[in-house]
Amino acid sequence: MSVAFRREGDDDHLEPKFEIPIPPGPNLVTARGLVLIESKVAAIEASLPHTTEEPEIAKVRRELRYWRTRLATARLAEAADGTHVAFGCRVTLALNGRKQVISIVGDDEAEPQAGLLAFSAPLCRAIMNAEVGERVAFGGKADAIEILEIEALRQP
Repeated sequence: MSVAFRREGDDDHLEPKFEIPIPPGPNLVTARGLVLIESKVAAIEASLPHTTEEPEIAKVRRELRYWRTRLATARLAEAADGTHVAFGCRVTLALNGRKQVISIVGDDEAEPQAGLLAFSAPLCRAIMNAEVGERVAFGGKADAIEILEIEALRQP
């Protein structure tokens, strides 16, 4: 039998485990986001000594590498002043006539269901630097978004 058809073991055919992808661009964070990242690192580090199975240890270490990288590269953004749409703002807007409230935060802090959108999200990129009363294009439609209110997020 040819060597090409012999299998030494099942481990030879497992899919490779890649690192967790790091979002491109700067790692801007709010003060809350920085605390969340620090808490995540601490929680994972605390769980590692209690992890006994090798596949689980590898998974936890992989996650820890991601969060340590995010912590090391975190750049605390300057507090927004609320005069224009910027990172760290809560924005009330009308999108296609429907009122929405979003907060612009870092990639790791984003929770779209809770209204926390990453600054890199298309909607956030579209409204960046807009002022109250301004209309901006979005999704190929001119004047799709109207900025109704802007306020700076409170820092913890």
